[in-house]
Amino acid sequence: MTTPAVTRIRLVVADDHPVVRAGLVALLSEEPDFEVVGQAADGAAAIVAVTEHHPDLVLMDLRMPVLDGAAAAAAITALPDGPPVLILTTYDTDADIVRAVEAGARGYLLKDAPPEVLSAAVRSAARGETVLAPAIAGRLAERLRKPAAADLTTRELDVLRLVAEGLSNAEIGTRLFIGEATVKTHLIRAFQKLEVADRTAAVTEAYRRGLLTIE
Repeated sequence: MTTPAVTRIRLVVADDHPVVRAGLVALLSEEPDFEVVGQAADGAAAIVAVTEHHPDLVLMDLRMPVLDGAAAAAAITALPDGPPVLILTTYDTDADIVRAVEAGARGYLLKDAPPEVLSAAVRSAARGETVLAPAIAGRLAERLRKPAAADLTTRELDVLRLVAEGLSNAEIGTRLFIGEATVKTHLIRAFQKLEVADRTAAVTEAYRRGLLTIE
């Protein structure tokens, strides 16, 4: 009786630390249904490896040189027949998690995950399932439970509405009867809450979250 061939999951591993990358490759290669077909030391190289090897899954570190994991994940998942991306990182801040998920990552695991958990996550993600470390799932659920309007104060929203109208800080201060320095303080706090770096990005993000609406 002939033993059926094992269907292999072809993998690209991207991590900028050579020792970590070698350890992951060695660990994954022990599984009979895994085949590591490519490696990359940064996000840009990961994209090249995907186009060359056409893997079934990319195991991606988050913070890497040249192009980080979130940006690389977005580019890879946008490719025709682009493979799913599973983030494996030491970072679990809200900003990192959201960036990865919004980039289209299929899953998000931390590097302290046991080998059996990593192997199971690879198989699940390759099947198209979403895989999140329990701590990450909890953080995302908590973030979704928070009312969007509670992210910004009423005054911060007032300031952003006037920014959207094209007013300068001085003009906003005059309209709201507050000092220009106070306007700047409200903007800085809004930038922090929206995780952006400038006025245009703040207005764009506020519209995206539904905090501002087009009249």
